[in-house]
Amino acid sequence: MGICPIGIVDDKMYNVQILTEKLEAKPGVKITMSAFNGQAFLYVLPNLTPLPEIIFMDIDMPLMDGIEAVKQAKILFPQIHFIMITVFDDEERIFAAIQAGASGYLLKDESIANLHLAIDNVLEFGAAPLAPAIAKKAYNFIQNQNKEASAAETTPLSSREMDILNCLAQGKSYTIIADELFISPHTVRKHMTNIYEKLHVNSKVEAVRLAMQKKWV
Repeated sequence: MGICPIGIVDDKMYNVQILTEKLEAKPGVKITMSAFNGQAFLYVLPNLTPLPEIIFMDIDMPLMDGIEAVKQAKILFPQIHFIMITVFDDEERIFAAIQAGASGYLLKDESIANLHLAIDNVLEFGAAPLAPAIAKKAYNFIQNQNKEASAAETTPLSSREMDILNCLAQGKSYTIIADELFISPHTVRKHMTNIYEKLHVNSKVEAVRLAMQKKWV
């Protein structure tokens, strides 16, 4: 069995040491490089021989974070797999890491068994399965993004008309809407006429009801 060269990028030395011990407990794994931020990693990467097959990448680091480092490194060396390993499990970071080109996303308290399984999956299938809690967050984020995109695609109203409709849904009067949007009540009424025509409704109650049904507001 050959040696699998692996790199670690993390701004805290003790994290590098702990992760090195966990990963090298797997037969055939050798940590061949480490760096303490994304900028330093990109500087040394072109000169590495051999190139690491997998990089375990922290996210929150000075000078350059892990997501930006992955994005740039994948352009230069698309064959390298990146597994994000971080304390963050919020939806936006998960999705941003995957968009940047990461093959997996693990939390820093993952067991040795899960770390080793991630290596096996990345080498065999090109991706590591997300932990259930992380997968649920990523799924929820994608669902919400799709809902917003769907609403934007199907809404025939302009952004200003949507502003007015949102205010109406909150029970605000034309006068208050005019003050908040820095327009005249007359302009609000003109926008309302356009809203009625576009939505094929005859009252603001019908307009708000339709907007809520379509999940525009």
